[in-house]
Amino acid sequence: MRILLIHQFFLEDDDPGGSRFNEMCKVWTEEGHQVVVLGGMMHYSGKYKRQEYKRKWVSVKRQGQVNVIRCYVSESYNNNFFGRLWGYFSFVLSSIWAGLFKAKGQFDVILVTSPPLFVGITAYILSIVKRIPFVFEVRDLWPESAIDTGVVSNKWVIKFAYWFESFIYKKAKLINVLTPAFKEVLVKQKAVPAKKVLFIPNAADFSLSDKVLNVFNSRQFKEELGYKDRFIITYVGAHGVANHLEQLIAVAEKLTGTNILFQLIGDGMQKENLKKQVESRGLSNVTFVDPVPKEEVFKYILASDMGTSVLKKVETFKTIYSNKTFDYMACKRPVLMLIDGVSRQLIEDAKCGYYAEPENTEEIVRVIREAMANKQALKIMGDNGYNFAMKHFDRRKLALKYLNELKRAK
Repeated sequence: MRILLIHQFFLEDDDPGGSRFNEMCKVWTEEGHQVVVLGGMMHYSGKYKRQEYKRKWVSVKRQGQVNVIRCYVSESYNNNFFGRLWGYFSFVLSSIWAGLFKAKGQFDVILVTSPPLFVGITAYILSIVKRIPFVFEVRDLWPESAIDTGVVSNKWVIKFAYWFESFIYKKAKLINVLTPAFKEVLVKQKAVPAKKVLFIPNAADFSLSDKVLNVFNSRQFKEELGYKDRFIITYVGAHGVANHLEQLIAVAEKLTGTNILFQLIGDGMQKENLKKQVESRGLSNVTFVDPVPKEEVFKYILASDMGTSVLKKVETFKTIYSNKTFDYMACKRPVLMLIDGVSRQLIEDAKCGYYAEPENTEEIVRVIREAMANKQALKIMGDNGYNFAMKHFDRRKLALKYLNELKRAK
């Protein structure tokens, strides 16, 4: 089978960040299928474009067994609202062109993953021209999440986004969602036929975590970092408006005088502002780490006492799984969950961590103090999370399940 994947934020081999589809594609090609990717030239953080893509419309390269066609994305992406909008639509235009003139040969199916929602335009046009079906994936409810976080406020853009969302759901052969709550919203609120909706969630990559678990000396690494006697809570992911990492800084201030250390790994629009907040408050228990490759991330998680998943307190985020939660589980580390809804339910079902109400500083502090006083419980929670993820969220098993659904769609 030949699969055309449209993913604006498909990672480079050495890029840090969530690599869901990089890993999926590896499994698919190992199974003998061909994958061509239409990906963007800007990193998902929107902060940089590689020099090799400067002043280029498209660039074709090979990543492992996958052919990747990098498509133009405007560097105005992070300037302001209109800059970001042009970042989305510049990819739409360049990916349509690349899909028509660079993605040669016959494909069996198109798979497109959002957000941004507007990548659906590329999928729909290419599906018409190439006369093949497309499968639409919902990684985040959009435009709801963009509205709730204040990223999108223009009423005309919102009106168009809701109209286009409804249109694309009708035209897609199948729709994959990453959480059971997404499926409920699509079926009950957006009138999408239930038989059209798949549920293949985010997952844990045990091929990487087990490799590190078996050989890595986490205690030595912790000492090398200078954190020997610290209780480390690690956050891995974007530093954006939606993540609202300010709440961790407020908690850190309340825990001054303890041996706790918050380690924030990643990048994003709010990172410099967060650094300024830490400096202005004179905090020594928050440290920032620039993005690192996936295998390196596992080392930092293994050298931690807990991993935390954090989002702004808005209704839409009650419907999502944080993909880094599965990395913590794969590394046998308990989770401090600061997201309500299905993410909280996941932790409670797996018995693998603590939940605290997001943005409730006093409750988060109380829960952390409880965790710090129960080291044996943390060990049990870590094991619980690993076993639960192995049973329900193994990436290879889910990649094979996805492949069967794509075969059904063609």
